Amino acid sequence: MKAIMLLFSLFTFGLHLSWSQLQLETQKLPKKIDETSGLEFYEDHFITHNDSGGSPKLYVFDAQGQMLLEAKINQAVNRDWEDIAADQCHLFIADVGNNSGSRKDLTIYILNTHLMLEDSIKINYKAQTQFNKRKRHPFDAESLTVVGDSLLLFSKDREQFQTQLYVFPKVGGQYTLVPVGQLPAESLITAADYNATLKLLALTGYNPQGEQFFYLMPEFSYKNLKKENFKKYILPLEEAQVEAVKIIDRYHFWLTSENEGNGHPRLFELTLN
Repeated sequence: MKAIMLLFSLFTFGLHLSWSQLQLETQKLPKKIDETSGLEFYEDHFITHNDSGGSPKLYVFDAQGQMLLEAKINQAVNRDWEDIAADQCHLFIADVGNNSGSRKDLTIYILNTHLMLEDSIKINYKAQTQFNKRKRHPFDAESLTVVGDSLLLFSKDREQFQTQLYVFPKVGGQYTLVPVGQLPAESLITAADYNATLKLLALTGYNPQGEQFFYLMPEFSYKNLKKENFKKYILPLEEAQVEAVKIIDRYHFWLTSENEGNGHPRLFELTLN
């Protein structure tokens, strides 16, 4: 059963503050995807995955939270799957979680629409020269989306609490990443989605105090980042960590959250009024 919440959230636009009404409809999801960490449309349904050492599987479910399909991805390993993105021909699974900054095997798996592995992308950060474990560093990421012929990766910067943007081809190969820009998130970014028709970018994130945030960038272009277009909303969600976002239209969005040890993962339909 869906629960409906009317929320009032702080909206920031540059240095100006105003209030905006949000509506969230909530649907419980199966516990089998208790660490859901990415969200995409798949045919007429949703597709997701678990993160951090889960099985190398994708899960298809509907808007009522019913599981429809489990697909094991042969020859893939789930070290820390953090996001999924798609274009018309392929899905891209981002095995790029790097909490301690020690990984040297950051990978994006490329699947066809039959959920079969076709190729992979290996990435590394040019600025990273040390791989010793540590808590504060800028070499983690959880947010992947497709823009044209490129993949965009947004960092989960545990050092500055901003997000660096990396751009690289969406074809198999090995790429050394250098940021093309930075956005003033003041949080740890956990999910990304881009809608080419709307030219709209959506992000989610949280801060160390546990506050959850939702971001929008209208007229987004990674070649011309306009920080004044970076809109930030507070999502007053408790006992949840939002890890995935999918744009429906300019005013409606899907979000998912992990269960955080407090029951079921959840699917949210967010409406901006």
